[in-house]
Amino acid sequence: MKSSSPIASLFSLGIALSFSASTVGAPPPPPEGVTPLEIGSQAPDFSLPGIDGKDYSLADFADSEVLAVLFTCNHCPSAQGAEERIQAIIDAFPREDFSLVAISSSDPAGVRINELGYSIFDDSFEGMKQHAKHYGLTFPYIYDGETQATTRAYGALATPHIFIFDKARKLRYSGRIDDSRFGDPSTVKEANTRDAIQAILDGKEIEKTVTRAHGCSTKWAYKRELVSKFDEEFRSQTVSVELATPETLQKLRANDTDKLRLINIWATWCGPCLAEMPDLVEIARQFETRGFDLITVSTDSPDDKESVRKMLQRFHAGLPKVTAASVKEEGRSTNNYIFKGDDIDQLAEALDPSWEGVQPYSILVAPGGKIIYSHKGEIDPIELRTKIVEFLGRTY
Repeated sequence: MKSSSPIASLFSLGIALSFSASTVGAPPPPPEGVTPLEIGSQAPDFSLPGIDGKDYSLADFADSEVLAVLFTCNHCPSAQGAEERIQAIIDAFPREDFSLVAISSSDPAGVRINELGYSIFDDSFEGMKQHAKHYGLTFPYIYDGETQATTRAYGALATPHIFIFDKARKLRYSGRIDDSRFGDPSTVKEANTRDAIQAILDGKEIEKTVTRAHGCSTKWAYKRELVSKFDEEFRSQTVSVELATPETLQKLRANDTDKLRLINIWATWCGPCLAEMPDLVEIARQFETRGFDLITVSTDSPDDKESVRKMLQRFHAGLPKVTAASVKEEGRSTNNYIFKGDDIDQLAEALDPSWEGVQPYSILVAPGGKIIYSHKGEIDPIELRTKIVEFLGRTY
């Protein structure tokens, strides 16, 4: 099923600083009064919908000696990197000893699209369902993005941020899952969550009761304004188009860069081409900070250059800021082209000799020029995002 829902390593520190300063500024603090629960506090109750169709509260976990409440999300690479380690912790303890409930704390509208560059799915409730199914998550996954009332009550400042309670549901540990911020479990030296659970079960004191949660900041609802400004700035760009000879396209296909490159062949008269263009533009924005760019190649007549440009303008097919910087480094000024050649065979030979001429046609080109994915006809955005994330990675 196709989805158009929205879904990060910068090229240099200079670009990162420029990008931050010129668009949204420094990350804002949490809403006033939001601080993590203190050790010894009673677990705040909740009633939230789960991806399995059930509503969950503390009572659903009453039989377990220890309960962990994990605040997480789909998009954060730190949160994604911890998923397998969380599942391993769950599997290590019997159900009567330990339970965990994961709460998605993000307001989906408070997440900039380029913050989704490590993920296939966004932080919406539907995205949670897709994410859990795709990665085979088995723990309860519930949604607080509607009001974020539970997130505020616990004082969850990051994803992931874990709170561990004893049988009386008194807080005994809060903070990080372990001391690694990477996806590789071999990088873990302090298994804080696992050690805290075992200590409670053994009736012992926990050595470290509070640690710093490390991960992406909680995406609070008030960040929607920042997202709106970010989107408005992108849409206000003037889109440019240039003519491309077969030699130009051969160089683009050779991809003598460190970027993953999506090249899309399209035309203004092609219905499926126009239908998929919003998804392509969205994907280009989503992965801009990961070393990725979208190049469009129109097969319209060069005489129709302005018509092509106007069509791309309607789709806001401009350059995201980080992509624009990388394009400039290559000595180019646009990623939108019209083929300037004698016949379509020249286009095929320049980009992909196996292309049969069907439009639209898309290829993912790795650094060095190898095609790692190709698709004729309208793309499936989830399938394409999956291929991109598989190549770029979903964790640090």
